[in-house]
Parts: sequence; C-alpha cells; structure tokens
Amino acid sequence: MNPRELLLNSFQAALDAADPLQIVPAHLPHPPKGKTLVVGAGKAAAAMAQAVETHWPAEASLAGMVITRYSHSLPTRKIEVIEAGHPLPDQHGELAARAMLEKVQTLTTEDLLLALFSGGGSSLLSLPLAGVSMEELKAITRQLLLCGASIQEINTVRKHLSAVLGGRLAAACRAPIHCLIISDVTGDDPTHIASGPCAPDPTTYADTLALLKQYAINVSPQVMAILQERSQHGADETPKPGDAVFRNVQNHVIATAHQSLMAAERFFRRHNITPLILGDTVTGEAREVAKVYAALAREIHRYGQPFKPPVALISGGETTVTVKGPGRGGRNTEFLLSLALALNGLKGVYALACDTDGIDGTEQNAGAIMTPDTLTRARQLGLDPNALLNDNDGYSFFQRLDDLVITGPTCTNVNDYRVIVVS
Repeated sequence: MNPRELLLNSFQAALDAADPLQIVPAHLPHPPKGKTLVVGAGKAAAAMAQAVETHWPAEASLAGMVITRYSHSLPTRKIEVIEAGHPLPDQHGELAARAMLEKVQTLTTEDLLLALFSGGGSSLLSLPLAGVSMEELKAITRQLLLCGASIQEINTVRKHLSAVLGGRLAAACRAPIHCLIISDVTGDDPTHIASGPCAPDPTTYADTLALLKQYAINVSPQVMAILQERSQHGADETPKPGDAVFRNVQNHVIATAHQSLMAAERFFRRHNITPLILGDTVTGEAREVAKVYAALAREIHRYGQPFKPPVALISGGETTVTVKGPGRGGRNTEFLLSLALALNGLKGVYALACDTDGIDGTEQNAGAIMTPDTLTRARQLGLDPNALLNDNDGYSFFQRLDDLVITGPTCTNVNDYRVIVVS
C-alpha cells in the first residue's frame, strides 16, 4: 500500500468508528407510555435521526425535528430535517430552534424527549436571547471564530446569548430526557458539545463578559447592557450543576475522538506499523503544535527513539488558528504547512490532517496530505510556503499541489484526525 493510500485508509477507519448509523442503535432507550419527540442539532444530526428511525419499534410513536448544516441532510420519514447556517448562525436555524422549543414545551411526564447532538449544534441551534438580534449574534460569532479563542470559550459566550443552549432546552421540558451525543470537543464534557442544550452549565454571564473583554470582541451597547444587567443581578442564569431541571436528564456521549484514534491504531497495527497515540485533547495554535510534532518525527527518523520506524504518530483534538492574513486555510492545512516547513523535506515522513466532519475551516476540503517532496513541488510551482503560512492560506497551498483531501459531508464529527507516518 502506498503512503497516500495508507493515510487515507487510516482516516476512513477513524470515520467508520464514529458512524452514527452504526453507533446510535445500541444506545436507544425503550419507548415511553406516551409519545417520543426527537430533537437535535449538529453535523451528525441527520444521520443520527436516520439511525433512530431505522431502529425504533414500528408500533411506537415517533416524531420530531433536527437541524443540520447545509448539504448534510439525509432522507427521513418521521423526523423532519432542517438545514441551517454553520459556522455562522442564520434565520433558518433561528426559526427551527424556536419551533423545536415550542414542541418541547408541549411534552408531559408520560412522554420522552430523545435529544441528538453533535459538533456544530451551537451554531445550528441558534435562537438568540430576548433583546439579541440574529445579526448581532452572527457578528459576535464571526469575531470569536477569528480571534483564537478555544471552543470552550466560544461556547461560554454562545450559551449566554441563547434561549436554548447551556441547559435551557432541558429546563423547558417536563418529560424525561435521553440525550445521545457525538463529541467534537476535547474532554468530551456534554456541557461543551453543541453548547450543552440539555447539560448543566457551570459558566456565568460574568465569564462571558470577561471573555468578550479578553478577546476585544466588539459588542453593541444593547447586547452589552443585557449581559451586564444579568451579570450584576444574577438574573436568568443558565441552569447549573445540581439544578432540579436535570433530575430526569441522561446525557450519553456515544462517540469520541479517542474511539476513532483507537480504530486508527488498530488499522496501523494490521499493517505492521507501530502506532503511538499522542492524545485526543491536543489544543494550541496549529502552526506551533506542528513544530513540536516535527521534532518528534525527526527524533524517530534519525535515532529510532522513542520507537524505531515505521511509526504512526496519531492525534486528535482541536487546534486553533489566530487569523491575521486574508487566506482560506483551516486549522488542518495550517498544521500541515507548518509541519512541512519544520521538516524541510525530511525523507520518509508523510502526514495527513483532516477534520472528521469533512470541513476544514470554511472550505470544501476535510484537510490535506503532506509528503517529503511537498516543499520541492511547491517551489517548482512558484509558491512561497512561508508567505502562504503568514497569510493563513494553507488551503491555497495544498490546492495548487492537488493534495487536498475532499470527502464531502461525513455526517459525523469527532474533531480533528492527524497522523504522521515515519518510515
């Protein structure tokens, strides 16, 4: 198997381990005495809904609505699938979230709320707090995505600008809640996945104000007044751990980055390559993480330490990019471009970095592949790798080399998958 095929097949193994159609059925609850309402949001929401429909008892009541990203819908019969904006929220998400909240409020204690959430849900389930417009929510979100804030920090702000996130959906429901979650955040805490619509929220309005100040986010006077008022008086806070609204709520994380990394580990073992999982919680600036990984790859290649080649360095998590240039790159192409520069053509080293949702940043690629001759081929095409990295334009770099990985929507999301093979 050639190196490119090896890398791509390992990525597919990671995706298969997070396939909702395979994972969801084992975690479905028994139908209640009353009706079952399915709600959900995320890039995997349509696939999760399809899995529920396929395996739900034919004689049992089932209806509902889930929201997914544009072009991520799948055919369903009983559960309506709505497409909306991501990573920036839009009116389609707002209307769907409002309708979803109204449906949830009709449930009784004899019914069941089956909630399906995955990465992307924060943007898709976009019902702004009273007094906050969609345009203001969109403007704040856009700034947060560009400033280098972690997903946990971004979601802290989102929760406190939302009428449904941060446990507020659970607070609106009288029925027991069975929540199935596909994790796309480091640590796999339900409060951070899709901003935890059915999970307790330990963060506060004061935390939100501090983050807005820390990252110099421009907020309208009206929104700032709302946040300051609620912070000062503790009014309408998101429900906290121990709140009675969570007494009949079960949150189950059914797919994680670690499970996918383990699947990749098994794949490489079958191909007689020693796998080394570097962690499923890797964070930090993508270009800086790449430099650390390059140092490890050089150590293995030159000295056979800590393992003799062939070795596969596997990792997950979510790096960040502080956008300073006008480029089109996502965090995975930024990682690979920085890695290529740090390795400087080291022979026998190949790498892949992709987002498991099939979208790196805002482009149509999942990520890209780096080879030992990446820089040589780039310079033959007249590309300046350092200039493109400074412009945050890893996408254009790998596009010109025809090294983008394009999967289309994967209908799952367990964060990034990175592998460096040292032979």
